[in-house]
Amino acid sequence: MERHREERPTGGSRLEKKAKKKRHFTRQQKALIAVAAVLAVVLAGVLAWQSLFVKPQVPTGTQDPEKETTIDYGEGNRPKAGGERKSKDWYTVLILGRDTGGGGNTDTMLLASYDVTNQKATVMSIPRDTMVNVPWDIKRINSVYNYYGGDQKGIDALYKEIAQLVGFEPDYQVVVEWDAVGEIVNAMDGVWFDVPRNMNYDDPYQDLHIHQEKGYRLLSGDDAMQVIRYRHDTNMKYGYPDGDLGRIKTQQAFLKAMVQQLLQVKNVTKIGEFAKVFQNNVETDLSFNEMLWFGKQAVLGGLKIEDVNFVTMPNTPVSCWSRTYRNYQSYVVPNAQELLDLVNRDLSPFVEPSVMSDLDIMSVNKDGSVSSTTGHVEDSKAAAPPVKPAKPAETEPETTEPGTDQPSETDPETGEPIVPTDPGATDPGTEPSTPSEGGTPTVPSEPEPAPQPEPEPTPEPEPTTPTEGSDFTVIDPPPAA
Repeated sequence: MERHREERPTGGSRLEKKAKKKRHFTRQQKALIAVAAVLAVVLAGVLAWQSLFVKPQVPTGTQDPEKETTIDYGEGNRPKAGGERKSKDWYTVLILGRDTGGGGNTDTMLLASYDVTNQKATVMSIPRDTMVNVPWDIKRINSVYNYYGGDQKGIDALYKEIAQLVGFEPDYQVVVEWDAVGEIVNAMDGVWFDVPRNMNYDDPYQDLHIHQEKGYRLLSGDDAMQVIRYRHDTNMKYGYPDGDLGRIKTQQAFLKAMVQQLLQVKNVTKIGEFAKVFQNNVETDLSFNEMLWFGKQAVLGGLKIEDVNFVTMPNTPVSCWSRTYRNYQSYVVPNAQELLDLVNRDLSPFVEPSVMSDLDIMSVNKDGSVSSTTGHVEDSKAAAPPVKPAKPAETEPETTEPGTDQPSETDPETGEPIVPTDPGATDPGTEPSTPSEGGTPTVPSEPEPAPQPEPEPTPEPEPTTPTEGSDFTVIDPPPAA
């Protein structure tokens, strides 16, 4: 018993000592634990931050298999889709602005080329009246989306036309509902912008009302939407001197101001708000995390606004006879050599330069026929000189376009029935461009005189001659402001 009593205190003393050793740390140990905990939190934050940004893959094949099933180039040129790139991270994106309030038209078309490696970007606007190589009569590029029924089929068709126009397939496409611009502006707490003129336009049919004062001020999202939609006043007495091209200039200036302010570091904290806008208003083959990667590269990579070049596709106004409307329709055609130079210098990501026959550039010949730099015209009737009757035809107008199921008396832009205008309309005295040897179109040294508009209903009346003292020419009437 005594030995037992002697052993207990000895054993208990050892246990107490061991317990005390477990509970105590030196100051150095405590400091190391604190540092480790902080590093763990920082590492977790870094990993979470990095997971927000996913680098897009640069396409390396000749054609995306998913696009293979939806895009048929037929007898037309197959644009370049692969090859050695000018830099490691050079991306191209087709950006289409869809105006739901305006019937879903894709009047805003931008081709963006971003050299991430060297922090240089070029954004080219494509005018809505650009003539493209399509099998129907009215060949404006903004008719393509609705002609094919809109949605993804319309987007694929428009992607095809723009890819053939510039000779290469953009890596990605982004379809933005115009309302998203206003929502992003609101998320940025407004954009400072110099509104170029007073703007007053009302269209109850579209519930579109534009009332903006000239001057430099902070625009809300609603203000911004009004500014970028405006083309002319309701009474058509005031507007941009060059019609839709004037609107493009204002849109480019606004986007430049918006990008400059968006690149500020303070906007990095608004990722959640931008994500919500993205989910509600954007359709794209890029993920949101991939788009965030572009934003991160621009903000942290040092992209300056002076390194972003906004340009409009080099173009010349022309007019072309319409066998459907039996009058002259206004277009713009690309200035072939200037566009080719722009593609090779700033837009195409590929080292191998394009040649003229790679680009599908339309032109109007002196005899009124149309031609393409590729040598192939999809509308065989337009490839021949037009037949312009001197008096109203006794027979009904043609009912079906070659290769399509859509009657020609249906407006390819709106799908609405149309009534041909006076078939005795005369040539406004222009001489459209003539292809030079090798198929490269040349353009007139001076823009063509604008023909007078035909009586209603016409799809988009021709420009009128400004009256004395006026400073503009209106190309398109409401409601498509």
